[in-house]
Amino acid sequence: MSNFSKIHVGEDARTELHDQLSLTGAEISINNLPAGASVPFVHLHKKNEEIYAILSGKGKAVIDGETVELNAGDWLRIAPAAKRQFFAAADSGISYICIQVKENSLEEYTANDAEIAQ
Repeated sequence: MSNFSKIHVGEDARTELHDQLSLTGAEISINNLPAGASVPFVHLHKKNEEIYAILSGKGKAVIDGETVELNAGDWLRIAPAAKRQFFAAADSGISYICIQVKENSLEEYTANDAEIAQ
């Protein structure tokens, strides 16, 4: 078995990468909402924090009743217990990546987790 996985993602409304990439420590989804659309439900999580990267367009997130404006280039972290819902702007679609990881699970990162291979 290879030590890597590669796929190509189109412009579907939502693509979850967990199964397609055999992810073992995170869930990643690519999301595209057309102008005026929204995620059709409010949700929260039991264990996973979510990190959102806004790739293009604009919109908003309503988090625990507070509206957060979103634009291309923005990054947003949401704690598991926060209630959230996402909306595209009336005049613009929005595309974003959502990364879910277990809150407080990061033990090492960057240079602390790397070693020089021979």
